[in-house]
Amino acid sequence: MKPDKELLFCALGGSGEIGMNVNLYGCNGKWLMVDLGMTFGMNEYPGIELVFADLEFIEENRKDLLGVVLTHAHEDHIGAVPYFIKELGVPLYATPFTAKLVAAKLEEAGIAEEVPLHVIDHLDRFDLGPFGIRYVPLAHSIAEGNALLIDTPHGRIFHTGDWKLDDEPIIGTPTTAEELTAIGDEGVLALVCDSTNVFNPAASGSEGEVRKGLLEEVGRHQGKRVLVTTFASNVARLQTLGEVARASGRKLCIAGRSLDRIIRAGKDCGYLRDFPEIVDFDTAMGLPRGQVLIVATGGQGEPRAALARIAEGNHPLSLEGGDVVLFSSRQIPGNEIAIGRIQNRLAKRDITMITDRQRLIHVSGHPGRPELEALYGWIRPQILVPVHGELRHMREQARLGRACGIPKAVVQENGDLVRLAPGKPGKISEVRAGRLVLDGDIIAPADGEAQVMRRRLAQSGLVIVILDGKGRAQVEAIGLPLEEDMDEFLAEAREDVAAALTRLKGGQRHDRDAVHEAARLAARRAAQRWSGKKPQVRVITAEF
Repeated sequence: MKPDKELLFCALGGSGEIGMNVNLYGCNGKWLMVDLGMTFGMNEYPGIELVFADLEFIEENRKDLLGVVLTHAHEDHIGAVPYFIKELGVPLYATPFTAKLVAAKLEEAGIAEEVPLHVIDHLDRFDLGPFGIRYVPLAHSIAEGNALLIDTPHGRIFHTGDWKLDDEPIIGTPTTAEELTAIGDEGVLALVCDSTNVFNPAASGSEGEVRKGLLEEVGRHQGKRVLVTTFASNVARLQTLGEVARASGRKLCIAGRSLDRIIRAGKDCGYLRDFPEIVDFDTAMGLPRGQVLIVATGGQGEPRAALARIAEGNHPLSLEGGDVVLFSSRQIPGNEIAIGRIQNRLAKRDITMITDRQRLIHVSGHPGRPELEALYGWIRPQILVPVHGELRHMREQARLGRACGIPKAVVQENGDLVRLAPGKPGKISEVRAGRLVLDGDIIAPADGEAQVMRRRLAQSGLVIVILDGKGRAQVEAIGLPLEEDMDEFLAEAREDVAAALTRLKGGQRHDRDAVHEAARLAARRAAQRWSGKKPQVRVITAEF
């Protein structure tokens, strides 16, 4: 589809969900993509770690796609880049810190020489076809969080990306209220805005307040080994922890490859100045317990991250009863069970745990209601388009925006094609929007046969019937709850299959499909009779 003389918006990911952000703007025959993110697999996708938006719509229109502009370096905004950018065949645009991390991803994927990556260093305007684009720095939980100011022949868009308000952000200098008001004075057609924390009645809080909270909390635990787990990408938090280590007289030890990567990128881009020297694991373990501060990945319960391995006791760094773990991160919905599992392992070893519910050791990177209301007053858009949230978040933001005087709000979901101008804004059609998964080394449909079958196997198990072509059968079962009765079940299932085959009449006895179906049904009925389960059954003809 080629946009006409109009301004269109379409999310392929990130609307109706938190994560996997992929946004498209269409204008005068051309498309612009903002962000190309992913999300992480949950229980609904057995064996899957990475989930992507299905880009079929824009892949079919790639000849009209001008480029991908990245707002910031969180995985839900850049994580899909190395998997899809080569096929899309368009350049990337990013500010220096984001570009540094994206370049590493492209290098690891072996496509760095094939993908143009343009570094927008001084926040200068750049043009892509009918789109004039300028980065607008906003505070977030990562270096160089940015909104995008997008000029088009049909009106101006303020695309917030992920953001918050912070008078003491530690890293970076966000755009001021006066500067945002000036943008609003020039006129904004549409505000496309982060919805994550719309139900939070309070402002998100300042990174400077977290620094005070962490310094106080670490100071409470004299003589104890303290471990802080946080999001690796939060460069401001890393700067804070470096200052806390120095102020509390502790040496800093880092555990986690993603932390190492972010620290290198931060230093290369001029951040983390005066960061304390990092000691290795052996040195850290040789120090008195009260003289080391460990920063580790794994606060979301990731089973292979440093914190999980420390909790299990199979990491070079160790904790003892009475030591302290500070969870300086919010609990992402869906990770509750994984986090609880690690916390229980720590509790079993009598390790003290402190979360942001007990102390001010973390603040969100997304805006609460007061921050949203302030932005509405500065930008004063004609249209509000909530994104970056589940449907309940986006509808609530639409209500909030209208209550604050925004004339129109458009609530859309992935795949909804919305016309912003000319005329009345609203949905005009739908395009394909779905999910893909990285399954091993293969990108496959999330609703494909492999995932469907894997879920069925996990739920009900598997029975295999092997026929020799003479009515004899072997039966094997996997995943049925018949530990003590398995042999008896298998024997009875073999008899049932043989009996079912003898009941076939005439030509059915030589019809492979009829033979297999009779054997399948007999084995499945036997399994259900013995276990109450309806397993998947596979019938194979083979020579014994």
